Amino acid sequence: MRALVSVYDKTGLTDLARGLVDLGWELIASGKTAAALAEAGIAVTEVAEITGAPEMLGGRVKTLHPKVHGGILADRSNPSHVADLAAQQVEPIDLVVCNLYPFSSDPSIELIDVGGPTMVRAAAKNHAHVGVVVDPADYERVLDELRTAGSLSSDTRRELARAAFAHSAAYDAAIVEWFDAGGAGGEPDLLPPTLHLALERAQELRYGENPHQRGARYRDRGHPTWWDGVVQHGGSALSYLNLFDADAAWRLVAEIGTGTERAVAIIKHANPCGAALAPTLAEAYRRALECDPLSAFGGVVALGGPCTLEVAQAVAEGPQADVVVAPSFGAGAREALTARRKATRLLEAPPHTAATLELRSLGAGFLVQDADQLATARSDWQVPTKAAPTDDQWRDIELAWRVCARTSSNSIVVASRGQALGVGAGQQSRVEAAQIAVGKAGDRSRGAAAASDAFFPFRDGLDVLAAAGVVAVVQPGGSVKDGEIVAAADEHGMAMVLTGERHFRH
Repeated sequence: MRALVSVYDKTGLTDLARGLVDLGWELIASGKTAAALAEAGIAVTEVAEITGAPEMLGGRVKTLHPKVHGGILADRSNPSHVADLAAQQVEPIDLVVCNLYPFSSDPSIELIDVGGPTMVRAAAKNHAHVGVVVDPADYERVLDELRTAGSLSSDTRRELARAAFAHSAAYDAAIVEWFDAGGAGGEPDLLPPTLHLALERAQELRYGENPHQRGARYRDRGHPTWWDGVVQHGGSALSYLNLFDADAAWRLVAEIGTGTERAVAIIKHANPCGAALAPTLAEAYRRALECDPLSAFGGVVALGGPCTLEVAQAVAEGPQADVVVAPSFGAGAREALTARRKATRLLEAPPHTAATLELRSLGAGFLVQDADQLATARSDWQVPTKAAPTDDQWRDIELAWRVCARTSSNSIVVASRGQALGVGAGQQSRVEAAQIAVGKAGDRSRGAAAASDAFFPFRDGLDVLAAAGVVAVVQPGGSVKDGEIVAAADEHGMAMVLTGERHFRH
C-alpha cells in the first residue's frame, strides 16, 4: 500500500507517517514534506524519484505528472486502467494526504495552490479506491480504522472525499473573494457577478424558527464571528430564534452604548421592547424594562457591561428572560439569574461583529445588499425648523434614532432622558406606528423625542406625536411633502432633525 503525502500544515504529520510505516505502508512525499519526514527518521521516497523529473519553477511543478495522477486516478475495477498502469509502469496510490497553501492567511498569487487541489480532487473523484485526507484532525481516525480493519471502509472514503471537495471549494472561494476585494491589482467589487460562499456548520440547533423545521448556524469558512466566542453558561440548548434575537440585542447594545453610560437592550421577536442608558447597568436595566414590561417576558436581555450580582438580581426580579447576554458574569450572578428558571440561557459574549453583506432568501434565490450601517454623523444632520433641539433633546434624538433603525418598519420610537418609552414596530401605516408608540409611552411622551425610520408622507403621523406631547422629532426627510411636514412641526413648536438616511428594516 502506498500513500502520497504533501502538506503545508505539518501538524500531526510525523505521528501519521510513523503509524502508516508501522502498518507496512510505503510513503511518497514532495519537497518540504519529504524533508520533514526524513529529518524525523521516517523512510520516504521523494516524488521526483517516482516521476524521474525534478521539481521546477520554484516548486510550482512537482506532482503534476502521469506517474502521480495515474496512480491516483486509476479505476482498479477497470481492466483497461490496470493495463495502462502496467504499460506505463505506474504503481497505484492508495491514500493521499494533502492540505493546501494557507491562502486565506496571506493571500497572494504565489499562494494559489495548483498541484495540491489537483491531487485532492483526483483522489476524491476516485474515492472508490483511494482515501484522501485534508484535515490533520482526521489523521488519528484514519490510522485507527487502518489498524483495526486493515483498510478504509467505503463509507469512510466517501465521507473523506466530501470533506476534500469542500476543502478545495472553500479554497477557490477564498481566491475569488480576494479578486473581488481588489486582489491581483484589481478594483474592489462589493456586488460581483458571482458570489461563492463556503459555509461550514458551526452549531446544530434544537430546531429552526418552528419546531417542525430543522436549523443550524453556519459561518463563513475560516472567518469566525462573535458567536464563535460565545460561552453558554447553563440553560437549555439554543434555538434558531434565540440566536436571531440575541444577535439583534447584542448589536443594539453595541450601537447605543457608545458613550460613558451603560446600555441595556431588551429584544422580543427581533424588535426592541426596551432600551436605555444610565450611569449604572442595574439602573439601565430597570429603565429599559419600563418601556414595555409586558413584551419583555420571554425576551432577550443584552447587558452592555459585566453582569454583577446586583445587576443579576435586578434582571431576576423582572419578567422571565429566555436569554441574557453579557461580556462576563461575576461571582453569584449566574446563580441569581437561574435560581427561578434554570432554563434561562446565559451567554458570555465577545464584542459584536457586523457583516459587510446581508443575504436573504428570495424563493430559491437570494437578495444581497450592503449591511445597514448608521453611516451619517450627527454633524451632517440638518435642523430645518425654527426650534432647535436642546442638549438633552439631542441625546434623546440620537437614542431614538439608533433604536428605530433596528426596529421593523414602519417604525416610530419615543424616547426621553436616555430611555426608550414606546416602540411602534412593523406597521403598514406610519401613523399607526406613531399611535402605538405614544400609546405605550403614555404620559411619558410629554417633553420626549421621537424617531421615524423613514420620512413622514403626510403630517398625520407628526400630529399624533405632537398631540401626545413629543417636542422633538428625527427623520430622514426626502418626501415631496417635506416642506409641509416642516411647517407642521413649526406649527406645533417642535424641533425637527433630518438625517438624510433612511433605515427600512423588513
